[in-house]
Amino acid sequence: MGLPYTLELRRNDDGTWFACVRELPGCMTEGDTQAEALEMLQDAMKAWLEVAVERGLRIPEPKPDPAYSGRFVVRVPKSLHRTLAERARIEGTSLNQLVVAALAEAGAKD
Repeated sequence: MGLPYTLELRRNDDGTWFACVRELPGCMTEGDTQAEALEMLQDAMKAWLEVAVERGLRIPEPKPDPAYSGRFVVRVPKSLHRTLAERARIEGTSLNQLVVAALAEAGAKD
């Protein structure tokens, strides 16, 4: 129970919360609030592990967080490349910095 399993928490369309343990198939629950869903997930996880031990099933290890280099390649149309490069030039910044700022702004809207 104390191992660093990956817990996922998502809001459902009806406003309730879905929670699961990514590494433990079928270990999931729902709650009216985030806190309730996570509390119920601890109970579901305990039950999942107890059943696995009773049945002699292999218990998956937690998956480590993937390493991110901070670099990825994106192919864009030449016209978009040109537009972005021109905008960066006008703003006195690099194309890379312009794109990073735009991605950060878009990511903050979630």
